[in-house]
Amino acid sequence: MLFLLTDSQIVDNKFLVYINDILSSGYIPELFAPDEIDAILGKIRGEAKSMGVLDAPEHLMTFFINKVRKNLHMGLCFSPVGDTFRFRARQFPALINCTSIDWFHAWPRDALVGVAQRFLAKIEFPSDEIRDSIAEHMANVHLSIDDANTLFKIQERRFNYTTPTSFLELISFYEKLLGEKQGAIIDSIARLDRGLSTMSETTNKVDILKEKLVLTMENVQIEEKNTDELILVVNKEAADA
Repeated sequence: MLFLLTDSQIVDNKFLVYINDILSSGYIPELFAPDEIDAILGKIRGEAKSMGVLDAPEHLMTFFINKVRKNLHMGLCFSPVGDTFRFRARQFPALINCTSIDWFHAWPRDALVGVAQRFLAKIEFPSDEIRDSIAEHMANVHLSIDDANTLFKIQERRFNYTTPTSFLELISFYEKLLGEKQGAIIDSIARLDRGLSTMSETTNKVDILKEKLVLTMENVQIEEKNTDELILVVNKEAADA
C-alpha cells in the first residue's frame, strides 16, 4: 500500500508530526483506541502464531508494526522551490534520515518537445509543421529559463528553480490563450456575418421598395394624365354652363 502526499496537500505542519512518526517508527502513538487495538491483535493472532510469535500483546503489537512497516510505503513529493522544504527537513528529521530521495533533474530537449507535442496533439492546427514548430519553441523557452537560472546563481549566489510543472503550466497557458484568441476571432466572424446578413436584407428591401416606387410613379403619371383630362372636361363644361 502506497500513501502518496504532495507538499501542496500539507495545509498544516502538524501533519508532518504524524508523518515523521510513521517514517521513524512505523507507528503513531495513541493512533488506535484500546478496543481497536484488541480487534487488530485478534485479527493477526493466527498469522503471528504461525510465524512463531509469542501470544502476548506486546509481541503481537510489534509483529503488527513490523508488518505495517513492511507493507505500507510513504511517497512524499516535495518541491525544492523556496525555503519550505528546508525548514520542514530541519524540524522533522525523518523526512531525510528515513527516506530515499529521488532527485528529478531537468528534462532534456527531446523530452520537452515530446511532452509539448503530446499536449498540442488535441489542438487543431493548419499543419503538423506548425505544431512541431510551436513544440520546439516551447522547449527553447523552457531551456532558456534554465540558462538564466544558472546565470542568476553565478551572479546573485541564489537558487531559482524551474520545475517540469512550470513547463506544463506554459503549455496550459498557451492552450488557454489560444482558445481565448480563437474565441474572439469566432465572435468577430459571427458579428461580421450578422452585419453582412443585415446589410444584405436591407439591400433586398431597398430593391423591393425601388420596384414598388417605380410602379407607384407610373401610377402617379397615369393619374396625373387622367386628372389633366378631367380638368379640361370640367373647364369646358364650366364654360358651357
